[in-house]
Order: sequence, then structure tokens, then C-alpha cells
Amino acid sequence: MDEQPYEEETHDYNEGLLVVDGKLLLQVEEEKVVVEAGQMYLALAGTPHAVLPGSHGTLVIIDV
Repeated sequence: MDEQPYEEETHDYNEGLLVVDGKLLLQVEEEKVVVEAGQMYLALAGTPHAVLPGSHGTLVIIDV
């Protein structure tokens, strides 16, 4: 993650967002979510989500 925002997206599958180091800042529908190093956020299929500015570090994306 390079501190740049990424536009909102929605998938027809679940997407796991595992933060290896750093911090992921998400906008999930109306809620802001912070995912710290060592944590994973599961964006359920059909849930709009976007990466907010300031996210940094290493992110592993797991499509399930």
C-alpha cells in the first residue's frame, strides 16, 4: 500500500484483506474501518469498499 486512495469496488465473492505490516484504512459503506498489522478484514460479496488515503505497508488480498 502506497498511501494512495483506491476507488470503491464491489465483488461477487468474499475478499480477505490481510495487513502484514502497516495500516489499512477502509471505507465500508457508511463506516470507516482501520485494519492493523496482523489483522484481516473480510469484505463480504456485494459489500462496497474503498481504500482511504494514508493506508501504508504490505497487504495480501485473498479471494475466497
